[in-house]
Amino acid sequence: MRHGKVHRKLGKKPAHRRAMFANMAAALIKHEQIVTTLPKAKELRPVVEKLVTLAKKGGLHARRQRRLGSGGVGGQVFQHLRRGEIAGVGSRGQGP
Repeated sequence: MRHGKVHRKLGKKPAHRRAMFANMAAALIKHEQIVTTLPKAKELRPVVEKLVTLAKKGGLHARRQRRLGSGGVGGQVFQHLRRGEIAGVGSRGQGP
């Protein structure tokens, strides 16, 4: 049976996969594009979408949910998203 096999393993241990996606998400948000393989990109998409959703909400609870305090790469990514340096993230208006 195929229960519990939602994500690709990508030949990495869970801790390495988590760290890799954190670094890739930070690079993607900072530089707006990265060079990677298609399977990694497909697995990265939900991670980045969750980060963007939390950044739109803002607030202390959203930062703590993703452990994005003021320090470290996570905090910089969250601040980068909150400033609206990525199209459509900081604005709450309708459409482009």
